[in-house]
Amino acid sequence: MSASEHSGHLLVDNTPKQKVAEVQRGRSETCRTMKEPVLFRDLGKMAYAEAWNYQESLLQENLQIKGRIRAEEPGSEHLSTSSYLLFVEHPPVYTLGKSGHAENVLLNASEMEARGIRFFHTNRGGDITFHGPEQVVGYPILDLEKFGTDIGKYLRNLEEMIIRTLADYGIRGERSKGETGVWIQPGMPGKERKIAAIGVRCSRWITMHGFAFNINTDLSYFDGIIPCGIRNKQVSSLAKELGRNMDMADVKAHLKIHFEEVFNASLISLEPVNQPAPPEAQEPAGRTALIK
Repeated sequence: MSASEHSGHLLVDNTPKQKVAEVQRGRSETCRTMKEPVLFRDLGKMAYAEAWNYQESLLQENLQIKGRIRAEEPGSEHLSTSSYLLFVEHPPVYTLGKSGHAENVLLNASEMEARGIRFFHTNRGGDITFHGPEQVVGYPILDLEKFGTDIGKYLRNLEEMIIRTLADYGIRGERSKGETGVWIQPGMPGKERKIAAIGVRCSRWITMHGFAFNINTDLSYFDGIIPCGIRNKQVSSLAKELGRNMDMADVKAHLKIHFEEVFNASLISLEPVNQPAPPEAQEPAGRTALIK
């Protein structure tokens, strides 16, 4: 049993030994198939702080490995970073990126508390967005030295996997010039609507944070913010576009297929992470500050 610890909270990884061996075999297969192995884990329903801590622990583990390799420590020639794709659903939360503006949050602290919405300043790029139930949030922890050291291309690839998923349901997803994310009818004034937001962090070519794809999401939460700081444009969801509630597991399955296609990767599923304590009780110090 191994454990990843960050900011005082312990997440226990119960991945069996045979799964570890499978991961190693996957790395060997890479030489033959040219597909990069990526460890996949569905975190289920998890508070934002909990998932952030887990991402940070994986990022730091990879940074330590890179440091040892670059320092040419004894035995480091056998080390390699590990890439991950995490799926999660959060309780209602607004997150503000490093380049975001607080004035794009339209609710005050009391109003957010009344609606059960948390608020976090984050270390990702972008402005304000919402995460909540029935939304697929994806956090790729990738070593871009294995996937291409081009942040712009990485963002376009995240968009592409969602665009392909939308196409599976008969919806034409598109990009909007100068506006990261996935849109529907972006070139039609008054009809533009964003269905997926993207915001990432990259440290020594290791990524974290990622995308939020609205599936059966309660879109009324977006009324409390100016999403991504973009005025006079709508948000949408897969359910709203199709007029029916969607099977979250089915959407996730499509996303995984297109992630493998776009990133030329092979996903290796891991067991769920044990969550021994109520996640909101493990909130990292200094990361949350309610708007007054």
